[in-house]
Amino acid sequence: MLFPKKAKHRKWQTGRKNAKKLLRPDTRGITVSFGSYGLKSMDQARITSNQIEASRKVIVRTIGKLGKMWIRIFPDRPYTRKAAEVGMGKGKGDPQGYVSEIRPGRILFEVDGVSEEVARIALRKASMKMPVKTKIVAR
Repeated sequence: MLFPKKAKHRKWQTGRKNAKKLLRPDTRGITVSFGSYGLKSMDQARITSNQIEASRKVIVRTIGKLGKMWIRIFPDRPYTRKAAEVGMGKGKGDPQGYVSEIRPGRILFEVDGVSEEVARIALRKASMKMPVKTKIVAR
């Protein structure tokens, strides 16, 4: 699983849920830069490191040794959770893991070195592991 080596702050504030800002298309990481085919998000979500790892595994298994893949997102935002059956108040919960904030238009994964058919199969399988609607794009 991916997580930062060091973090300046152990717990982050939640952030606002302004729908206008969240659904505004991303401006960075929106083109296929490294590979020939990419998986592009069409929606906004927070993707956990477990979901990224599950997608990475299924892509690597599908493209085999000949293909190469790139992960274009990194989970650097910690999220917290209070323990089960604990009452309200008494402070913020303990850190549970890390997420990556995704906005529409962001390229999540890229694949190269395989045929278009194999790349589409791999990226389609990876999209099933993601909590966002995605689209497969070519360079």
